[in-house]
Amino acid sequence: MDIMATRLWEFLPWTVLVLSLLLSLVTSLHAILHKRDPRAAVSWTGLIWLVPVGGAVLYVTFGVNRIARRAGKLRQRRKPIGRFAAATVCTEEELCRDLGPGLDHLGSIAKVGDKLTERPLLEGNRVAMLVNGEQAYPAMLAAIRGAKRSVALMTYIFENDPAGREFMQALADAKKRGCEVRVLIDYVGSHGSVARLLRKVDVPVEVFLPPRWIPFKNRFMNLRNHRKVLVCDGKIGFTGGMNIRESHRILSKGRHLEQDTHFQLEGPVCRHLMEAFADDWSFVSDEVLSGTDWYPSIAPGGPVNARGIAFDPGEQMDLLRLVIGAAISSARSSVRIVTPYFVPEQSLITALNIAALRGVRVDIVIPAVNDSRLVQWATQAMLWQVLINGCRVWLSPKPFDHSKLLLVDDAWVFFGSANMDTRSMRLNFEFNVEAYDRELAATVRAHIEGKLKGARQVTLKEMDGRPLATKLRDGLSRLFSPYL
Repeated sequence: MDIMATRLWEFLPWTVLVLSLLLSLVTSLHAILHKRDPRAAVSWTGLIWLVPVGGAVLYVTFGVNRIARRAGKLRQRRKPIGRFAAATVCTEEELCRDLGPGLDHLGSIAKVGDKLTERPLLEGNRVAMLVNGEQAYPAMLAAIRGAKRSVALMTYIFENDPAGREFMQALADAKKRGCEVRVLIDYVGSHGSVARLLRKVDVPVEVFLPPRWIPFKNRFMNLRNHRKVLVCDGKIGFTGGMNIRESHRILSKGRHLEQDTHFQLEGPVCRHLMEAFADDWSFVSDEVLSGTDWYPSIAPGGPVNARGIAFDPGEQMDLLRLVIGAAISSARSSVRIVTPYFVPEQSLITALNIAALRGVRVDIVIPAVNDSRLVQWATQAMLWQVLINGCRVWLSPKPFDHSKLLLVDDAWVFFGSANMDTRSMRLNFEFNVEAYDRELAATVRAHIEGKLKGARQVTLKEMDGRPLATKLRDGLSRLFSPYL
């Protein structure tokens, strides 16, 4: 026995080495075959071989996308909810007619959306911009309190603070008076106490991708639900960049205040918001929402042509990049961007540069002081790439601006939860709305121009003049941009 044990002990290091090499080989081959971005494939392959076993474990945990298969099966189970009436769907000809002369080129953006999404561009909507919690929260709470049949709420951050408790009370009251209520919050973004408190008052609530104690069950932890959607009675919807937390009330006495914008929607496009919620709800709960409580008939009643665009990392991974890229490429006079996190991928940097070189005015508004130092440093590392070709970058003063707005040629508005960074384009579940309307665009333009009046313009000379140590710090931070 002693001889046998000795021999086994002698072979143990070789056995571990062979198994480690096989694990590294299999996982690196998987990365080479399945990673669409060659840079990602190179990075993961390097990590796998430079960090034996550990690199492979990290790849299996964070690098393999298993979301598509499960989400696809659940979507197939969703009961059909009927097609939109022909009079509600906006054709390219009707869109060009509604926008008026000189804006026919924006029809090309709608074509991209038609081909990439399963949702048609819909006419007959009303869209109103709400600024900060002072405007957004009263409107959202009024909609919940006035709901008679259903309330669907999905948000990334739901704080147990004064603002959060107002929403929890409104949701509980809606449930008591007989409304169907569903609430979906993200595990990373929200406090667990909110889910517990809602369950105590019998409000159905689910948490998106919580951690698991079973090995390899945490493989989705890097994929977060960043969407912000509220739909009441299937007819009144809200979406944008605003979470549910007291800090969005910028007139309050909090230390960490956040400016933001949200939008109230009425009309057929609310169906798109409800579908996005229903998909995510079925993903986490296996419950399929259907029926007129959730999907009532909605008559057209406004001037805005709009489409909801739901993005997730499991299907059509290029969706957001392609829609935004199409909009920037179609621009003839102006592109205005407001975003808290500006670390775009190279394809969007190229689109912005080409637009500026074509003579399009490109304005990018970002916070002067970010709520994440790493993001701020990563942003500083790449600003020269857009400044060098004529894009104009502006730093907005405190309080921190969490708004996410994109305006093209004062007629196409893109708003929702997506930031202009790699995480939103690749890892998060996001929801945005594209809207075609001059009046709405004028409102958004005035809002952005108000920001520009108080902002400071950044120059290429300023970025080039940073000390070498600062440039190195910023450059190293940008290496982690996909995970920020």
